[in-house]
Amino acid sequence: MASSTLKIAAIPGDGTGPEVTAEALKVLDAVSKLDGFAYDVEMLDWGGDRYLKTGEIVPEGGLDLLRSKHAVFLGAIGHPGVAPGILEKGLLLELRFKLDQYINLRPVKLLPGVETPLAGRGPKDIDFVVVRENTEDLYCGVGGYLKKGTPDEVAVQQAIYTRKGCERCIRWAFEYTRNRNSPKKTLTLVAKTNVLTFGHDLWWRTFQEVAKEYPDVKTDYNHVDACCMWMVKNPDAYDVIVTTNMFGDIITDLAGILQGGMGVAAGGNLNPDRGGVSMFEPMGGSAPKYTGQNVINPVAAINAMAMLLEHSGQPTSAAWVEKAVAHVTGTKMKSQAAGKMGHGTKEVGDLVVAALGG
Repeated sequence: MASSTLKIAAIPGDGTGPEVTAEALKVLDAVSKLDGFAYDVEMLDWGGDRYLKTGEIVPEGGLDLLRSKHAVFLGAIGHPGVAPGILEKGLLLELRFKLDQYINLRPVKLLPGVETPLAGRGPKDIDFVVVRENTEDLYCGVGGYLKKGTPDEVAVQQAIYTRKGCERCIRWAFEYTRNRNSPKKTLTLVAKTNVLTFGHDLWWRTFQEVAKEYPDVKTDYNHVDACCMWMVKNPDAYDVIVTTNMFGDIITDLAGILQGGMGVAAGGNLNPDRGGVSMFEPMGGSAPKYTGQNVINPVAAINAMAMLLEHSGQPTSAAWVEKAVAHVTGTKMKSQAAGKMGHGTKEVGDLVVAALGG
């Protein structure tokens, strides 16, 4: 897919998703002119409204369309008229699995001016990354019912782990830790080897074997419950965490609150392989109660765009966006909460644009 033009598929989605997507695209347009690169965005109406009209979530040929792009930007999914789980499974998990986006990358960085619930902690204390395996574990949907709807009902949900899935995630995390600009250079495996003695033993053994190839990277291990405790007590102890799909889902929500909430947290679903297509998104939901009010925080979406640029061959632009966002949170915004920012959604986007290159 050789091209000098950065090709992006944008899925604004539901609720406030289109509003934050618009601000992310506004910043993309400004930084592209500043840095001198070409881009093309194809807007896709996939989400709750389309599903209610057509019964279709990802249309026929949709995956091939995404494979023709360099990256995907997802605003938000979640529609009050659609039962929980339908869009999440039919769109978000469908893309993760079918596009083999086997790395979920979650930077956890407290920005200047952003409040954390941890007393006495500041930006220098909260700056780590969670690498979550993204295509296995309980999310595979293996299981079933016996005697459903009766007093004797049995429900089985099975977690699936493969050596390939564990190793490619762990190896990517080691490479990321090696290249991350951190003096700690430490990769911590988070699992539950004392109870989940089959699947997590596979994770443990794979981690130990791959670690031998990276003597320059320090290693550590936490049970997941201990990780939740230490993440609150000593967040500055962490550099990079690698973990399973389910545990990664849980601890990244905790981490998101530590960095100031879902209004600032962004993540990437990565297929790092040659020709792979990755997807980037703000971590907050669609927040339908705020739709159309110009009060939702677009910082997470703009941070997601910075991640897209970083992983799509535009690191200078990504750094400019990150610097601009930090300037705006540190000097222009009263809060990161919806309706309390001191500015509207569009105005925050304008402030980031104005700060670019400064």
